[in-house]
Amino acid sequence: MDRRIVLATGNAGKLKEIREIFSGIDVGIVAQSDFGTPEAIEDGLSFVENAIIKARNAAAHTGLSALSDDSGIEVDALNGEPGIHSARYAGNDESNIQRLLRELDGLPDSKRTARFQCVMVYLRHANDPVPVIAQGAWEGRILQAPQGEGGFGYDPVFYVPERGCSAAELSSEDKNTLSHRGKALHQMLDALASSYS
Repeated sequence: MDRRIVLATGNAGKLKEIREIFSGIDVGIVAQSDFGTPEAIEDGLSFVENAIIKARNAAAHTGLSALSDDSGIEVDALNGEPGIHSARYAGNDESNIQRLLRELDGLPDSKRTARFQCVMVYLRHANDPVPVIAQGAWEGRILQAPQGEGGFGYDPVFYVPERGCSAAELSSEDKNTLSHRGKALHQMLDALASSYS
């Protein structure tokens, strides 16, 4: 049995987080970019659909089991936007944050509630008819301005009530415990532990 799982992303931040959380089991997490895998066309209508599309693409191109996630931030005042479009909201991390802050300009803190969502999918092979699916959510609100240097994506403007700071100000250990991706990954780890023990 190949002890590698291909991760269907080119995002170095996600790769680092996932490797840290999966360090307790005997499996190697490898990036799809190591295989020259083309990016999947994310044309699903939900986080689940996009995660499955990405996992099938990675498994088909590498012949390995695949793990993918689709995640994003839902802002209540924007009817759940940017949601599945979070990564492509305005082009890159910095412009995504600036657009989000413009959209919420003038709203008080009480109206800036938001959550990160993450859906993770594991496929044993490209045609696996029974994907393993895990999901995690992280409640918070959007700050008036970025704070902190860590993390990636929307972390600098996501306020974490449990810690009184932005997600970008958390240690990686703290973030892995609290975050949407951390919650989904720990669920996934529990589901896969017997297969890779």
